[in-house]
Amino acid sequence: MTGAAAGKRLYLALLAAALVLVLSVWFAGTVAVPGLIRAGLVTPGRAAWLTAAVQLGFVVGTLVSAALSLADRLDGRRLFLACSLVAAVATAAQTLVAPSGVAALLLRFVAGATMVGVYPVGMKLAASWAKGDLGLLIGIVVGALTLGSALPHLLPGLVGSVDWRVAYGGAGVLAALGGLMVLGFRPGPAIGVRPPFHPSQMLEAWRNRGLRLANLGYLGHMWELYAMWAWIGVFLSGVLGRAQVGAWVFGVMAAGSAGCVLAGLAADRWSRAHVAALCMVVSGGCALLIGAASAWPGLALGLAFLWGFTVVADSAQFSACVVSLSPPDYVGTMLTVQTSMGFLLTAVVIGVLPYLMAAMGPGPAFALLGIGPLLGAVAMWRLAPLLPKAR
Repeated sequence: MTGAAAGKRLYLALLAAALVLVLSVWFAGTVAVPGLIRAGLVTPGRAAWLTAAVQLGFVVGTLVSAALSLADRLDGRRLFLACSLVAAVATAAQTLVAPSGVAALLLRFVAGATMVGVYPVGMKLAASWAKGDLGLLIGIVVGALTLGSALPHLLPGLVGSVDWRVAYGGAGVLAALGGLMVLGFRPGPAIGVRPPFHPSQMLEAWRNRGLRLANLGYLGHMWELYAMWAWIGVFLSGVLGRAQVGAWVFGVMAAGSAGCVLAGLAADRWSRAHVAALCMVVSGGCALLIGAASAWPGLALGLAFLWGFTVVADSAQFSACVVSLSPPDYVGTMLTVQTSMGFLLTAVVIGVLPYLMAAMGPGPAFALLGIGPLLGAVAMWRLAPLLPKAR
């Protein structure tokens, strides 16, 4: 192994570890919710907004960062560190305010907004080492996001407590550590300036047929992903007949990390659109079937792991498709439009799903999540012939 290859692996491992730790703040609220509900401190409907507020914060942060070109004007590692520390403080501060009050929602919003300096910046830093393996590198970043989002589910079990403050406080500490770790990362030779944000060109995301299909695929993917992550624990609690299912939820979500890496490898060698479509067909099928399987806990748990493996595996490929289809000067704008639309949709679905679960039951509600990826798979299949022409 050459020195350059060894350095690349070391830096990517360091970046991935930092992302895992920092992104634990994303779902800290979801992990805290069962304890909050048991204590009578929050209603299920209000609890949904603890996660939705993070999504909305990320949307606003994405638009502000794009408009100000923060990722290009500031050193990526320092921006990553600053945002990680703010996220750590905002998350730990949740233990000091009323858990369902306005302050709690605002702190979750701030945590989500700061993720724009962590997740997209992490992608840019990873891509700086790309050399024919962009799909794999972005897959590693999304895999780290997945593992980080799952990590808070382990915290109560590891410390022997189910107090809701553990999830918030622990995630805050992990985020601070992750932010400090990124200072050891060194960008690769392919580091570059991301194309600027042009608000006047935002409609191009729908006027261009290829971009429209890629965005429809992405919206189908996002319709399912974060709602599944947010509420799979409630489903597993009912199926397994136990209140504490954190380790199982962690395993289901963490399975997606392997899915991201394997899908990234396949996309670099095959077709990004076909890989994404295949993942969505499988994940959509799991969403449709898992409710019917709830009478057999072993089968339901197996489907949950398959769902967790495929539900996020395709994430990186939507951005890669947009990059390959966009005019060079408008890549930044198209990626911003895609991300903003997707996360705005997740906030709506996360907020509505608990009411559907109460009215219909978890199984039928999850089946509705399957509609998005199945329609998205059709869009990606239709997109596939357009990608070679755009490269």
